[in-house]
Amino acid sequence: MEKGEGNPQKKAHCLILPYPIQGHINPMLQFAKRLLQKGIEITLVVTQTLVTSTLFSSSTIPLETISDGWADLPPGTGYDVHLARFKEFGSRTLKEALVRLTDSGRPVDCIVFDPFLPWCLDVAKEMGLAAAAFFTQSCAVDQIYYHVFKGELKVPLSGEEILIPGLPPLKPEDMPSFMYVHGSYPPLFEVVLNQFSGLEKADWLFLNTFYQLEEEVIDNMAKFLPVKTIGPTVPSMYLDKRVPDDKEYGLNVYKPDTVACMEWLNQQQPETVVYVSFGSLAQLGEVQMEELAWGLKLSNKQFLWVVRSSEESKLPKDFAQESSEKGLIVSWCPQLDVLAHEAVCCFVTHCGWNSTLEALSLGVPMVAVPQWSDQGTNSKFVMDVWKMGIRAKTDDSGVVNRETIASCIRDVMEGERGEEIKKNAIKWKELAREAVDEGGSSDKNIQDFVSSLSSNRFSPKHPIEIPNSQRIV
Repeated sequence: MEKGEGNPQKKAHCLILPYPIQGHINPMLQFAKRLLQKGIEITLVVTQTLVTSTLFSSSTIPLETISDGWADLPPGTGYDVHLARFKEFGSRTLKEALVRLTDSGRPVDCIVFDPFLPWCLDVAKEMGLAAAAFFTQSCAVDQIYYHVFKGELKVPLSGEEILIPGLPPLKPEDMPSFMYVHGSYPPLFEVVLNQFSGLEKADWLFLNTFYQLEEEVIDNMAKFLPVKTIGPTVPSMYLDKRVPDDKEYGLNVYKPDTVACMEWLNQQQPETVVYVSFGSLAQLGEVQMEELAWGLKLSNKQFLWVVRSSEESKLPKDFAQESSEKGLIVSWCPQLDVLAHEAVCCFVTHCGWNSTLEALSLGVPMVAVPQWSDQGTNSKFVMDVWKMGIRAKTDDSGVVNRETIASCIRDVMEGERGEEIKKNAIKWKELAREAVDEGGSSDKNIQDFVSSLSSNRFSPKHPIEIPNSQRIV
């Protein structure tokens, strides 16, 4: 019997399968909450490795686990081997999870998958399911990678200006680092290109952005791919407030020092604090860490700085104690609460896409200090397209020196340029809220997806049975 026959009230069921790092899980988890609010049944799929090392706090979304095959890999195993094992073990255990869900009376209609894991699409189609690709980076970055994938943009890059349809003229340093520094992280470069492999088999393509933010490139991309915007995927209580109690993502790789952060911020005057964080992955060199520290001190502004425990040894000796009157250094913090606080008026950031969207959504001007991957491209847009921040320039050694850091902070917080940036920040904050509010561009796209699933237009077949000999315990 097809799902829905004999039980018209049965909810459509989506399986959400992100690449297993925080920056990919969080936006897909937020999308899942929007679907849940609109009446879709949700199951989040994570790896067994992640479940044992991560703090989950979402009680409304059930979990299923699959194997990444990494448990018995020796230290130092290459990333390419990890990816191959994940494809092998993940494909087989995903099929098992689908069978388990069917056997328990909760058959799946659609897999919403991260295209960093293109094999999920193959599994979906083999099992007779609908599939939706969820891109976690900006449309601009996706457009760049797509043109490389199609062979229309050649690497290594040549020339001083790169012209790509839908994008402003870009310099080599504005491109993703895998292209600007050609040959860096080859397996990861292959992953971002392979996102587009077999994508014509997907039923939907979702982008974690909003139409007003990237209108020109979205219109261009939509000429050859059926892309739809569904972002920004920031918890609802910071935007439209239509998803009750949605104030956090529900997943943390690190435990935030919430009490210390918020008590300190509550003691500061409005619009006086610089917030500094480089996310969960970026690793600054010791020289850059030292320049950043002294740049913060040179700016003479109050600061809240997130320095992960693994990075603490790079701080200048006694810096935390010597700067305690001006700043607070913590190992992790509740970033949304911090950005939403009235004391914070500047965000020194690596410009990872999630952090960039959070700053846009909460109206906080940025000083961009990109490190790698898509961050240089995001920084270009922050400064020159959205005009709500400044990209800090590096010196000949690739380091942003202390004087530049202090100058950028002052420019964002003071003077005519600072006022213009603040006005733009307020504009983007309002447009982000409108996009996800009822009838907004992203809300309409999410509702169209829900309507398609609920009307059984993509009714799946029963998942195939898997022989016991192929099952993984």
